[in-house]
Amino acid sequence: MPNNKTILIAIGGGDIVKSEEPMREAFRYLEKVNDPRMMVMTVATDEPGAAASKYNSFFRSRGLKHVDVVNVDQRDDCFKESSVDKMRSADAIFFTGGDQLNITSLMGGSPLHNLLHERFEEGVLIIGTSAGAAMMSSSMIISGTSDSAPRVSAVEIAPGMNLIDGTIIDSHFSERGRHGRLLTAVAHYPQALGLGIDENTAIIFRNGGFKVCGKGSVTVFDGSQMRYCDLPYRKENETIGMFGVDVHVLPSGYSYTMKDRAPVAPELRKMAGASDED
Repeated sequence: MPNNKTILIAIGGGDIVKSEEPMREAFRYLEKVNDPRMMVMTVATDEPGAAASKYNSFFRSRGLKHVDVVNVDQRDDCFKESSVDKMRSADAIFFTGGDQLNITSLMGGSPLHNLLHERFEEGVLIIGTSAGAAMMSSSMIISGTSDSAPRVSAVEIAPGMNLIDGTIIDSHFSERGRHGRLLTAVAHYPQALGLGIDENTAIIFRNGGFKVCGKGSVTVFDGSQMRYCDLPYRKENETIGMFGVDVHVLPSGYSYTMKDRAPVAPELRKMAGASDED
């Protein structure tokens, strides 16, 4: 199990270079590290050169002197000692966006994958945006229909990297109307917590729960108390009926406890700047 220093930052996409709020927690963490080293993983993207240049410039412009970029074009790259050494010495590991299936299929079961989990358990900071966030879940949406009601075959699901156990993470959530497809995923796996993360928004996961930061919100679908679901009786492309799914919408400043499956509201008076005398 990860120790209490472990921090995961899952960002729902968007351009973090232009909207840095979801990254502030990462920089606050790195300020505590002497001469920190950032590792950028471009395994998800089909344009690794452009992504490497973009994030190398971004992190160096924020004062990081050491930025190591590792690209994985094929599984053999995950066995290279140079890549393993970079991950072993990293203080933070950042996964870019792209296709989350690239991450799991190319890295899964490799020395680099095994080391990622070792570093995770040691407490290294892991950050991912878009595909880099989706891969953190235990069950991962790899394709699906947006702007649609929950229906049979609306999603294709595969195992994730299981950094945040018992979850299904979907990114670009409100912007692309992905409510139906995440509900479909929860219909398939009611034991998993569905987390829809908006763009320029992130969950900061640590100590068995997470808090939300950024411009949008995180939508939580909890199917653990669902009393009815007709998915087993529906045919291809038919709409699914579901009763009793708990839905929570968590803007910035809200948090969630995984063990209790309970959302937690902040002290809104303090957020609004109200005084005790008001």
